[in-house]
Amino acid sequence: MIVIKKVLRFLVCFLPWLISGIVFKFDSSYYEMLNIPKFALPPNVISVIWVILFILIAISIYVTSNEINVFKNGDYLYVLVTNYLANQLFMYVFFTLKSPFFGFVITTVTLISSLFLILETRKISDKAWYLLIPYSVYAFYAFVLSLFVYIMNF
Repeated sequence: MIVIKKVLRFLVCFLPWLISGIVFKFDSSYYEMLNIPKFALPPNVISVIWVILFILIAISIYVTSNEINVFKNGDYLYVLVTNYLANQLFMYVFFTLKSPFFGFVITTVTLISSLFLILETRKISDKAWYLLIPYSVYAFYAFVLSLFVYIMNF
């Protein structure tokens, strides 16, 4: 029974990160129409990377929630929700609204909030914040990629 509770808690931390990818589909015809920089990874590789990062984020949230009640730590919760919303909005603004500019804006918010998420998590857990480093590194890559996509398609 304890294992089932742990698995369910993990799924509660993990599954919300997949919502955007399910609700707002990748528009391959729009993506192929854009001028994309040479350093851009193929879309299928990007999808796999995001799933791995979402697993790491979920583990970090799970570990953090074992140490504190995340709903009672305002700074952590605020940064986590800000980062989550920015992350989830990207698919909508970039592929549904077809806006490289707003994609860049959202990617910027995601990068900045991922760095603050590391700082807030580090205050709580010596273990959980390390799991967020790959996320911030990839958020920086996404920021640079998004900037180049915006400039190349302006």
